[in-house]
Amino acid sequence: MKEHELPKYILVCDFENFRLYDLEENKTIEFKLNDLVNNVQHFGYLLGYQKKVYKEQDPANIKAAELMGKLHDRLKEIGYTGHPLEVYLVRILFCLFAEDTTIFNKQQFQEYIEQRTNIDGSDLAAKLQELFQVLNTPKENRYKNLDEQLADFPYVNGKLFEELLPTASFDSNMRQALLNCCYIDWSKISPAIFGSMFQSVMNPKERRNLGAHYTSETNILKLIKPLFLDELWQEFESVKDNKNKLNEFHKKLSTLKFLDPACGCGNFLVITYRELRLLEFEILKALNKSGQGFLDISQILWINVDQFFGIEYEEFPARIAEVAMWLIDHQMNMLVSSEFGQYFVRLPLKKAATIVHGDALETDWQSLLNPVNTINVVAKHANIYLVEEPISEYKTANVQTETYQIHKGKPSPTNEITFDYIIGNPPFIGSKIMSQTQRNAVVKEFENIQGAGVLDYVTAWYIKAAKYIQGLKTKVAFVSTNSIVQGEQTSILWGQMLNKYNIKIHFAHRTFKWSNEAKGNAAVYCVIIGFANFDTNNKVIFEYEDIKGEAHEIKAKNINPYLVDAKDILITKRTNPLCNVPKMSFGNMPLDGGNLILSDEEKN
Repeated sequence: MKEHELPKYILVCDFENFRLYDLEENKTIEFKLNDLVNNVQHFGYLLGYQKKVYKEQDPANIKAAELMGKLHDRLKEIGYTGHPLEVYLVRILFCLFAEDTTIFNKQQFQEYIEQRTNIDGSDLAAKLQELFQVLNTPKENRYKNLDEQLADFPYVNGKLFEELLPTASFDSNMRQALLNCCYIDWSKISPAIFGSMFQSVMNPKERRNLGAHYTSETNILKLIKPLFLDELWQEFESVKDNKNKLNEFHKKLSTLKFLDPACGCGNFLVITYRELRLLEFEILKALNKSGQGFLDISQILWINVDQFFGIEYEEFPARIAEVAMWLIDHQMNMLVSSEFGQYFVRLPLKKAATIVHGDALETDWQSLLNPVNTINVVAKHANIYLVEEPISEYKTANVQTETYQIHKGKPSPTNEITFDYIIGNPPFIGSKIMSQTQRNAVVKEFENIQGAGVLDYVTAWYIKAAKYIQGLKTKVAFVSTNSIVQGEQTSILWGQMLNKYNIKIHFAHRTFKWSNEAKGNAAVYCVIIGFANFDTNNKVIFEYEDIKGEAHEIKAKNINPYLVDAKDILITKRTNPLCNVPKMSFGNMPLDGGNLILSDEEKN
């Protein structure tokens, strides 16, 4: 055959395995049918598309966080700061993820920057602004003469691209920094990367002040498995062979509500959502034992991101958490698509996790489920009739201003939607280094009881959770520094928890070393405590022989505030010794700034 008569490609398949030979580049691409969606770019030549050369991409890791950090720093240097910067970076993060995970076409965002913007970066900000507008506009409402590369982007919605931001400014180095972010493969991203990314763009002082600690996936599982996940898997095993019971169990999962009242970038919510979706995945496989598949998988995916709620003090991580939930949702949808042979993507984004930007200690947690109704009144004086759901009575309100906020009357406990699980790791800030504002918040939460001023910041989350779960079946578990189960704090905190709010500890991890995926993470020694307003016969203590090692389980009859299997006895502070020994004026506490530590030379 003559050279020009030779084919450029040879494709062979047995309808399960595909092998594509590229004779021009002398390479072979091999994949299975259910992975076709991730390899469709190799067949562009069939439609006459120009062949694209795809750069090798590194797996997403801490490098991705550092690259985003550099872009953040440069934008901040030129004066693009505050809320606009935070939203801008979250949008870019979404685009980076979208082009590697089939939300966008493969490398669609990268090619838009490379092919439609100048190398000097002078028009990049304007082009991104145009892209954000397109992503927020349904295809039928877009300009008819829109650039074809822009017109090819999907409609995203979800309010992510809704706000009109000030136009940023880029130079050649900043453009390259953004492209360097594109060269990372974001499809294999770990949810922990979001926390690491945020942490990489904050200085250590801010991290300490805001309590921005990020928990590793391993430590998150230490909390959620004994709190609810192990129990749900056991229930699945018991019903998986009964279709009716399996459907009831599936329905139950779709109604569960989760709250992280110190959610940071959403790691706890993301991992919890992923684990629930993996359980749902097994339910669907059990329902599909016949192998016939489902007519429409979108109709049988019942678990969604709107079952998840969070409160976060800083706006940037709050927005990261919201987007992270969409991204993990898409990852799980791709898993289901691969298994059942139907491509499924939730676009446009209609449901979102509820992430409130605010102070968790000043926020009514129930208000995330029952938001305030705002009624605009035409007349300055009017009577408004409010109808509760379900209808119980009419109420009248005299309105003195044109806009009046009215809470619906609180429903009775029998029909009120409440959180099923409250999880997280509230800020690690010791009582000696808290700000006065933080100390006041703790004292207020403890209703000014004696000794509240010496409590760590995290204790306020414990007491607020205890108040919330009164009379409910809600379960709570927090990661905390081990200071709350040692010394004088224990009797003050747990005296209230046990005696006033009738809290029972269901499981506990004794002291272990806290770690995360972020750079320069702090050395903190933690405990995990799971509790509720009711008792259980299935109490477990997780003991660590080595604080860095694995835990082993100990069944317990009762877990007291010192995390031992014993009665709920509290040791209160005393000013005089129990026997005839010298009085101690101050205990061992490293508050001397290092000035009381002797070197070997000084010691001698």
